[in-house]
Amino acid sequence: MFGFTALELARIQFAFTISFHILFPAVTIGLASFLAVLELSWLRTRRTVYVDLYHFWLKIFAVMFGMGVVSGIVMAYQIGTNWSAMSEFAGSIMGPVLAYEVLTAFFLEAGFLGVMLFGWTRVGPHLHFVATCMVAVGTLISATWILAANSWMQTPRGFAIEGGRMVPADWLAIVFNPSFPYRLMHMVVAAYLATALIVGATAAWQLLRGRDSPAVRKMLSMAMWLIVLAAPVQAVIGDFHGLNTLEHQPAKVAAMEGHWQNRPGEAVPLLLFGIPDMAAEQTRYAVGIPHLGSLILTHSWSGQIPGLKEFAPEDRPNSLIVFWSFRLMVGLGLLMIALGAWSVLMRRRGRIFTARPFLRAALWMGPAGLVAILAGWVTTEVGRQPWVVYGVLRTADAVSPHSAGTLALTLGLFVVAYFFVFGAGTAYVLRLMKKGPQAFALHRATEGGPGETRTPMRPLSAADVGNDDDGTGTGSDGANRRDGD
Repeated sequence: MFGFTALELARIQFAFTISFHILFPAVTIGLASFLAVLELSWLRTRRTVYVDLYHFWLKIFAVMFGMGVVSGIVMAYQIGTNWSAMSEFAGSIMGPVLAYEVLTAFFLEAGFLGVMLFGWTRVGPHLHFVATCMVAVGTLISATWILAANSWMQTPRGFAIEGGRMVPADWLAIVFNPSFPYRLMHMVVAAYLATALIVGATAAWQLLRGRDSPAVRKMLSMAMWLIVLAAPVQAVIGDFHGLNTLEHQPAKVAAMEGHWQNRPGEAVPLLLFGIPDMAAEQTRYAVGIPHLGSLILTHSWSGQIPGLKEFAPEDRPNSLIVFWSFRLMVGLGLLMIALGAWSVLMRRRGRIFTARPFLRAALWMGPAGLVAILAGWVTTEVGRQPWVVYGVLRTADAVSPHSAGTLALTLGLFVVAYFFVFGAGTAYVLRLMKKGPQAFALHRATEGGPGETRTPMRPLSAADVGNDDDGTGTGSDGANRRDGD
């Protein structure tokens, strides 16, 4: 297919499917915690605005959770079908870690998800809050195990090789490998930021359409506060993560910086622009700031990092991809910090809900968190190459013996199926966001019938909208009448 080898097609297929999958868990991690905060706020204040927001985002969470489960199952099967050599070599370590994620996190989420979705009028408010918290905790435990497995592949520890296979020697060293704490914190905060940006963009869209209500204002306010707090924290975590990567994967950092070689006594510049040329072993059209690379990467004015030429050509990551994916991630992170600072300025001036340039910026920044997550994962995974288990198992030795034609066919089928299934799911979620939060009746009648207590609340019924796109529906206005703030 277009001259790609079987190995390249296997990598493209895995990259395609995991890029779809990672977006859904990222949003559900953030939304689950957001829902727990909303329900706690309602229990403490009894303000109906929190109830309206809870049930609005609960519907979106349910759809995203379902799409995450479906796409995650594909990932598990693909490891066995396309990367069977890796499964045979490292399966005794990877298998149990991934199984722990199912046995702990997924079972916890699945056990309480039904109460969370359908138990609002069937269990007490405090028990329902416990169910929401358990789902939120489950998403974080899931992230912990997945990041433990992936981090071990980046910085493998606690293993021995017996009979040509990796076997566990120290499970604590395997799980708590050197890069695990930094990567876990980086991913969880990224999930919170991505969710906050989506929530803020949804509120901004409603306000730009003239749908001003207490629920929409509360949604925007909470999202902006989280961005203000989390975006700078993420920058600090990223700095620690970078230092850890420099220690354990120096070739990845060299590729990220497009840095080829050191000259005696010369500091490393921070390249703002450049086109790394792997064949010529140089970064063309480089535009940099002297000494800033040393200051950021080594925390010293004239510190040096290993250049790509210090590594054998077959051990170098593709600097062109990693260089730009890293800058995309960092650039979006800086825009998040700027958006948070802008929101503080608008809040102090009393215009956070009315300043249209700010609202347009919040709207356009909606997908930025998800794009930054994808760019970060591209940096991480492409930067690990040519290793699938860093320094131990090469990617070329981990792939299954399939033909290029077979992989091209399955890749094409994945592309069609994913864009159809997940495209429809994403369109539905956007439709829910477009509708906006509606008033939720705290005390329903008990006669049964559609929408009544005896009929389970169906997440997919939420988008059965009428002609209320002009903003004159009773949902937001109802929230306004009942809450009065």
